[in-house]
Amino acid sequence: MSYKNNKLIFPFLMLMPEFVWASELNQANTAWILTSTALVLFMTIPGLSLFYAGLVRSKNVLSVLMQCFAITCLVSILWLAGVYSFIFADGGDLQKFIGGAEKAFLPQIGTESLTGDIPETVFFMFQMTFAIITPALIVGGFAERMKFSAVLWFSGLWLIVVYMPICHWVWGNGWLADLGVMDFAGGIVIHINAGVAALVAALVLGKRKGFPTTAMPPHNMTMVVTGAGMLWVGWFGFNAGSALTADGSAGMAMLVTHIGAATGSLTWMFLEWQRFGKPSVLGIVTGMVAGLGTITPASGFVGPIGALVIGMAAGIVCFYATQFLKRKLQIDDSLDVFPVHGVGGITGSLLTGVFAAKGLGGLGLSEGVTIWDQLAVQGIAVVVTIIWSALFSYLILKFFDKIIGLRVSSDDEVQGLDITLHEESGYYNL
Repeated sequence: MSYKNNKLIFPFLMLMPEFVWASELNQANTAWILTSTALVLFMTIPGLSLFYAGLVRSKNVLSVLMQCFAITCLVSILWLAGVYSFIFADGGDLQKFIGGAEKAFLPQIGTESLTGDIPETVFFMFQMTFAIITPALIVGGFAERMKFSAVLWFSGLWLIVVYMPICHWVWGNGWLADLGVMDFAGGIVIHINAGVAALVAALVLGKRKGFPTTAMPPHNMTMVVTGAGMLWVGWFGFNAGSALTADGSAGMAMLVTHIGAATGSLTWMFLEWQRFGKPSVLGIVTGMVAGLGTITPASGFVGPIGALVIGMAAGIVCFYATQFLKRKLQIDDSLDVFPVHGVGGITGSLLTGVFAAKGLGGLGLSEGVTIWDQLAVQGIAVVVTIIWSALFSYLILKFFDKIIGLRVSSDDEVQGLDITLHEESGYYNL
């Protein structure tokens, strides 16, 4: 995600000819980022919440909604308490690795404080919505079997130990930014990061009772499609808002985001149609999410042709990754977080280094940087993120498993988490 800050400036901003430094408030940019902030929060509540809730069985619908809602609240407080500061404040001698604590609780931030040409409060809120959706995505990896207390403890510590440093390295003028990594809106910071964590969580917790022999279809496809539609709309704030300007760069990011989503959706649909004989509603909306996640890192750097290719790649690669993970490896990543978001993020992050080149319709690489050079940088960032997220997600999960236990009892899982954890039901007439 590109940004403007009085102390921190991303190297890849030089790739954006429309970018202009400003020291005064720009009302148009401020209005656009206010709108984008609402759109990105709309992605988690209600978009992702409804999408995930519809995918689980009816006895667990409220548990998923509760987890997404509670994570939103928890991350918001932690973001204010210091996570924002340690990502975006000046870290002094440790700047390459972590920021400083001077902006914890925003002691000196008022209505006149600016980040570039928008209020810092708006920048704070915009970045917070990204931090919210990342651990919320991980919910899909352990859905229907994790204790609610464990969800809260894991999400909070994961935000600090995993998300915070990786976000600083890429978006906070850390060492990956120095290398010239290109991640416009979160392919690395969000999708690879969350996808890997979800895979680790699925492995640590183990399979749901009855998986894979018992059918566990989505209980409400209408809810799934509704949530997916909200994600699609909200994603324009996610990607186009990351330009932090109301100009042509935001317009191009919005355009390629839409093309990537549409192409990924159709590609997945046709693959499923060819393989299973009928196109499914679940398939076409999953392909859309895969297309969105895959175009995200590239959205500020590629043109429409690049978006078309990246969207097609998303549909193909994520489709087969989903089949391989569940059918061949029989890993119960309940809602396909790793094969859709993780694999999509990896694919998009690598292809960014290719289709950002002007010769392939992109906005161009840095002067003197070849496609191979950029691919090497993208590859380093991808590998580092996978290792960091996998290692520390595993350690955090194992720690809380020893302290409070991660998984509900077998009886609770059979009865459903709505009743056993919250004493409520999403459908009292059932």
